[in-house]
Order: sequence, then structure tokens, then C-alpha cells
Amino acid sequence: MKKYILLTIASAFLLGTASCNDFLDNQPRGVLSEADVVTPQNVDGFVVAAYAAMGNDHYDTPFSLWPYGNVRSDDAYKGGSGTNDIQTFHFFEISNNIRSDFGELDRLWSLNYVGIGRCNKAIAALNQLSDAQYPNKQKRLAEMKFVRGHFYFLLKTLFKYVPYVDENTPIEDYPKISNRAKTDQQLWDAIASNFEDAAANLPATQSEVGRPKKSAAYAYLAKVRLYQAYEQDDNYTVTQINPITLQKSIDAANQVIGNYTLESDFGYNFLPGTHENGPESVFSIQYSDNDGTLFGRLNYGDVLSLPQGLGCCDFHKPSQNLVNAFKTTPQGLPMFDTYNDTDLNYNQLNNYKVDPRLYHTVALPGLPWKYEENKIYQESWNRSPGTYGYYASLKENVPVGCGCTVNVDPFYGNSKNRIIIRYSDILLMKAEALIELGQINEALPLINQVRQRAANSTVLTGSYTTNNLISQYQPGVNCTWNQDFARKALRWERRMEFAMEGSRFFDLVRWGTVAGTMNTYYSVEKMKRSYYSQAGFDHGIEEYCPIPLAQINFSQGLYKQNNGY
Repeated sequence: MKKYILLTIASAFLLGTASCNDFLDNQPRGVLSEADVVTPQNVDGFVVAAYAAMGNDHYDTPFSLWPYGNVRSDDAYKGGSGTNDIQTFHFFEISNNIRSDFGELDRLWSLNYVGIGRCNKAIAALNQLSDAQYPNKQKRLAEMKFVRGHFYFLLKTLFKYVPYVDENTPIEDYPKISNRAKTDQQLWDAIASNFEDAAANLPATQSEVGRPKKSAAYAYLAKVRLYQAYEQDDNYTVTQINPITLQKSIDAANQVIGNYTLESDFGYNFLPGTHENGPESVFSIQYSDNDGTLFGRLNYGDVLSLPQGLGCCDFHKPSQNLVNAFKTTPQGLPMFDTYNDTDLNYNQLNNYKVDPRLYHTVALPGLPWKYEENKIYQESWNRSPGTYGYYASLKENVPVGCGCTVNVDPFYGNSKNRIIIRYSDILLMKAEALIELGQINEALPLINQVRQRAANSTVLTGSYTTNNLISQYQPGVNCTWNQDFARKALRWERRMEFAMEGSRFFDLVRWGTVAGTMNTYYSVEKMKRSYYSQAGFDHGIEEYCPIPLAQINFSQGLYKQNNGY
């Protein structure tokens, strides 16, 4: 048998040698050259692939960043069956035992760079065509820079230092670009340049709602510049708030203000169907169902947050601290310093006055689920109430009767869009920059505009709530409007407005208040929940995620690890 095999291999080698010249002279069949692919007819495929990457996340690698922006903050508990259920997220919840070898971090890093790579490929392909060949060239280039900037913003807020590659970086050189090749400020500038280029070349309107408009690029630019303005030292301490960068944020925000309006009711932002891509949505990720694919393009990143009584899996649960924060004074103002002294009891709601946004953000037992008065949220719907309590997150979820859910056993995915930037964010970002520049009187009407909309947000809940009370700030009447108070009011407003939307932790890091806020939070939670017994936030380390160990190994040690990991 062995001799036969050797003879067969030898014969094959001789035959191959005799015919190799003829074989090499032939054009391979079924192989496309780059010139065959990069045509005006095909180039949009590169663009669509980059857009698709924005929705290609997974429940343990969500682009909504709920484990890192909410569970990692004082806004949410992890949820699930217990602390061992996706244990990585538990470690982030208690700021303990966070390691660089977490697979969830490595996969999230990789998914973002897949998106960046697709954008770079699309830009390189578009640059091979002339404007005459492809009249949409400049617009599509701008769209791809917008999408690329989005992925880099996610990476920057998560990891702080990441390698920056663009369409001019050969793929074979990707592993040669250090995550410290750019300084912190240089990396912010590089990300901002994507949105600056996009703003310069995007149209004022788009016929397809999933594509960004000029104002969307300015909105994201305002966000990048605001984050950049809070300059940090090597230990992540905010050393200064740069007034020049703040003004850049304001200038960008001014290009957006007036192009959108706030929804008349806060809750409309988080409903499917006709309310999607509404007047407040500056940019949204588009999802779909019943679109000819097996399950549709569903929001898999947020699929775990459905209560167990409606499907699976009861993750991402609002904290008692967050619920308490919605309480208001008899004058309708926040209880800044005393809100967490006692817990709101959902069985005695009429004993409290609350910000109406509570009922659009948190599902409370005994009240309708997502405004459906024939579907009452039950305590029994909770999977591990002894550990994570009885609240559920509403914003990313949908009414049971919406017709927009798909059973992907054991999960129920939905096709409601995910808003990336809302108009209220623009108003509050501008207000924040104005306050830090000392222009507090100009910030006041922006904050009050958001609070007035909150006060009006009882259209969907008014039939079953009677304890709503929120007032505008009136200097000299119900408050002393100085810079310290204005800053406190702005930061409180951001928490109420964007609770459970993935930004809370990153706001705290930007402001330089995360260690104090989290350790104060932990000190109270330890007395209520035993699994917080080892919780403690380490300043100078846990503001950012560790660079994934797999990526450091991939770079052969070129990437530098973040502090303390």
C-alpha cells in the first residue's frame, strides 16, 4: 500500500511538471480581478457592506454598549439568571476582576475593526472611479467617513488608545500600527476629521433615511469635540476643559439646531413603526423584519433585555438608584442630594412626585408594559428578582402587539431602529459646553426646552399615571442659577434623558467624576445586594477597558496595555 501511494504521488508530480507551463498560461476561471469588481455598477456593494456592519453586533458584543455604558454605571444591573450568566459583564458591574483575556472585549474590538475595514475598502474603491463615472462619488465617500468615524468613536470611548488605520493604510500594515501611534488628542482629531469631511460633502437631505445627512455629521462632530475638550493626564484625571475645543463643539451643534425638533412626547422616540426616523432622530441604525432573509435584520445586540415573562432573558435591568433619581421635589425639581436616601416603592407610587420620563424608561410591576393597558407588567416576569430586582428596561423593547418581533428561539428579536443621536443630545451638549465656558444664561433655555418636553410626555402614560411633576428652572424663583448649580442641573438632565441608552458611564468618565460616583453608589448597594460586597472602582485604571490580550498578541507586543491591566 505504501509503495502504491508513493508511485501515485510521483506520477502526479511528473504529470504536473509536464503541463505546468500550459496551466500557468491560462486565465483562472471564476476569479474576479479588482478591476472587474470596482465598477460604477458594483461599487455600492462596498458601501452597503459597510452600512451592514453597523448592525452586525451580537448580544454579548452589543454596539449599544449597554454592558459598558449602563451596567458599568449606577444606572443598571446586569440581570440574567445570576452573576455567572455572562460573567464578564458581572465583573464590569462591580468593577472587579476585569481582565484583558475576556473574549467579549476581543470580539467587540474585532467587530468594530471589521466595520472600519469595510469603510476603508469602500473608500479605496470609490477613489478608483471618477466623478463622471460615478456621480454619487463624493456623497458616498462622505457617508463612509461618517460610518468610519462612528466605529472609531465607539472604540475610543471604550479603550482610549486604539490603532488608527484608514484607506491609505495597506492591509498588510495593519498589525504594524501601534495603538499609541497617535496621542489621545491626535486620535480625537483623526476621528473628528471623518465627520468634518462628511459634513463638507454630505447633502442637506437624503432620500433614504438610513444614510446620514450633513446635519448628522455636524451632530457627531459636536459630540467628538465635546468629549475631546475634557483633557486627561496619564491617570485619566481631567486636567483641563479646553475652551477652544468646547467652542468647536458649539459651532458644530449650531449647524444642527433648527434642523430637527423634539418629539412632542418623549416616549415616541422609542416606539416602532411610524414613529421610527421621527423628527428627533438625527441618525439611527435601521433594522427590519420580513425582508426576505431568514429572520430579518433584527437588533440582536439588545435581544437579551426582554423580561423572562415575555421571552428571554431579563438582562439590562434598571437599578434602584436610577429609579430613585426620577423622584422630584414638591416644586418639580430634582432631589439632587437626597434622592437615594429612601427607595421609591412601586406599590405606592402616589406617595411620590416623579419625572414623567420614569414611565418611558423603566417597566414597573403593576403598570402597562410599553403602554399596552391589556398587558400588565408582572413581578413574576422577572428571572432572578432576589438578585436583580423587579424592574425592566423599556426603551429598546417594543409592545407585544407591534408585529415587529421575531422568535429566534429562545430569543425574541425586534426590528425597531436604534437611535444613535437624538436632537435632545445636541441641545444638552451645547448647553454643557456653554456652562463650562461660563455662559450659563445661554445654556438655561436649552435645558428648559428638554425639561418642558419631559413635562409634556404624558400622552402615552396619562391614563394610568397621576404623580408626574417636573418644572423648568427659574432663577431667583426655584433655584440659584450659578455655574455650579447649572453644571449639576445639566449633568442630572443628561442622566434622566438618556438613562439606559448606553452613555451614562462615558459621561462620568468625561466629567472626571466616575470614581466618586461609582464608589458612593457601591457603598449603598453593598447593603442591599450581597453580590456587590467586593465592588470598588479604582481611579486611573477602570475608566477604560483593557486592550484585549488577543490583540496585543496579534500585534506581537506592539500594542501597549492600558493602566493596571
